[in-house]
Amino acid sequence: MVGINFLNYMDRWVAASASPLIQKEFSLSDALIGLLGSAFLLVYAVAALPFGYWADRGVRRTVVAVGVTIWSLATLFTGFSRNFFQLFVSRAILGIGEASYYPAGTSLLSDYFPKSQRGRVMSIWGAGSTLGIAVGFAGGGYIADKFGWRNAFFFAALPGILFAILAFAMREPLRGSVEERGHAVSETKDATVRTFLNLMRIPTLRATILSQTFLFFVLASNAFWLPTLLQRRFDVSLSQAGLISGGVLVLGGLIGTLAGGWIADRLGRSSPAAYLQVGIAGFLIGAVFIVISLVAPLNVGPIPVFIPAFLIAVICLYLYSGPFTAVSQNVVSPALRASSVTMLLFVSHVFGDSHSTFDVGFLSDRIGLQTTLLITSPTLLIVAAIIAATGLRSVKGDTMAMEDEWAKRPAQPAPASAV
Repeated sequence: MVGINFLNYMDRWVAASASPLIQKEFSLSDALIGLLGSAFLLVYAVAALPFGYWADRGVRRTVVAVGVTIWSLATLFTGFSRNFFQLFVSRAILGIGEASYYPAGTSLLSDYFPKSQRGRVMSIWGAGSTLGIAVGFAGGGYIADKFGWRNAFFFAALPGILFAILAFAMREPLRGSVEERGHAVSETKDATVRTFLNLMRIPTLRATILSQTFLFFVLASNAFWLPTLLQRRFDVSLSQAGLISGGVLVLGGLIGTLAGGWIADRLGRSSPAAYLQVGIAGFLIGAVFIVISLVAPLNVGPIPVFIPAFLIAVICLYLYSGPFTAVSQNVVSPALRASSVTMLLFVSHVFGDSHSTFDVGFLSDRIGLQTTLLITSPTLLIVAAIIAATGLRSVKGDTMAMEDEWAKRPAQPAPASAV
């Protein structure tokens, strides 16, 4: 599961490290190169709807395996693109494949591990995405610089075929098999259009989804444009920009993701609100340090300034990952956990980051990349913190309501194929 999550994000972000060379070859503006990121994210959000429905009503390991196959082939064909249209289509198809994994994968993990461990488990799982981003940036940037940008996509695509085969052999647990109360069931038919829409009536889930909508704008726009920003501000090479970006993202992302899950599980023993509080603190502190990093020089004499400031910002922004994922699963029935993730993906990507790379590119063509990020990043992080805080009063009640509802569900016999 961690390996697939690694590939999920590596295939997604290798385009960011290769974007300066793609931009040069096809003579693209910042707005158009940003549109490639938007194409992926928008399709990703919409495609999550059928995949999330399938994951809640079907075999989740099959959903995962099919998705990995689609996104790996899409990444492969990106390397064969000969014009902007082909690039656009291949990155859009990538979104179809990757939309399968997060809903089905989150639901699987929630049935592998109990509530008391989910913060840490989701953080370890999320660490795979952080490593994927780093390798996509650093490895993709190095290969693109030394061997051409097309080879960077070939490098990212090939491991996915192997992991797709392995995914078909994963264990499919019964739904609700590790809940403290209630029976495990082999299948459910709870996922409908009505129950899907009603998920936004759960206050805690609504708070986490809307908060992440604003956060995702910041994360996607900064990650996508970071190599370009480094090249323009500090006049470093493509491989150096990819190495710095990847190094900061992997170290900061790993520390923040793992620390956030551990802290939340520890504090959450006495108060479930701790899962939200950890993320809120990260958003606010991160807003301060992202401003510092965007205005700071690379070094002051021999002392590095930009990298430590941006590292602290990344650590803070990734504290939310495990805790928010865990609490969003804790307040939703095991029969609808893939649907809850689907709602998150749809809302946060359609309204959050699907247009963020294009928006920043559009504004960058007019007022400059650095100024654009300075305006958007801290402002939206503060908004994300305020919205997340609206769930603090409801999280305990929503968790108990879910457990009461699931405890009333009758038992089902487990078919042989489910274990």
